[in-house]
Order: sequence, then C-alpha cells, then structure tokens
Amino acid sequence: MEIGYQFEPINKEEITHTQLVRYAGASGDFNQIHTVVPYAVEAGLGGVIGHGMLIMGFVGQAIGQWFPIDNLAKFSVRFMAMNIPGERISVVGRIVDETEERWICEAKALNEDGEVKVSAAFEVKK
Repeated sequence: MEIGYQFEPINKEEITHTQLVRYAGASGDFNQIHTVVPYAVEAGLGGVIGHGMLIMGFVGQAIGQWFPIDNLAKFSVRFMAMNIPGERISVVGRIVDETEERWICEAKALNEDGEVKVSAAFEVKK
C-alpha cells in the first residue's frame, strides 16, 4: 500500500429507530433524544437523533475490516453532524502518510448525500 491508497468503502444498512433503542440498551446511553420521539421533537431536534458513538463504532468496524485490529495503534474521531433514522452511512478511508513503522490514515462516515457525520484519524502498524 502507498500514500493515497483508498480502502474499500463499508456501507451500512439504514439507521432505524429500533437500532437506536437497541444501541441505548447496549451502551447504557438512554438520553431521550435518542429514543423518545416526542421528547426529541420538544428539544427542537425534529425527531430522535442517532448516538455519535454508534457512528464511531461503524468507523471502528471499518478499520477492523481494512486491517488486523491488533495492528491499530491510534484512533481518534471528531463528531461533525447529527445522524437521523433513515440515513445510510458509508465509511471511506485512505492512507495519508507513513512512517517507518506505521500507516497514517483518515476515515469519514458520511450519509448518502455526502454529509460527513464523523471524521477519524488512525494509525496502524505495518
């Protein structure tokens, strides 16, 4: 692999309200903006929004498909935009630099309109 190499995109199924409720149970994040529609509407969100950590998990899953997970040395994300039920998220990534021992990479989770939900930086051992 070389600098500029693009990884195979990972395409996720449509985010559903049921998925958000299940994620709330798995993560322990029961903030009502993620699970209770009337509450989220009253909060001015127009409806429930997805957990940012769920989308971060999609990025982590993609990295694990691109590289052996034991090779992951660093992983950080920045949450960029809210995600809502009905969106389909794709994770794309590429190598942006390298050292003697590591590939330095970036990834983005984006919806079908190209809106970036999460941007990530990660390094993997060669």
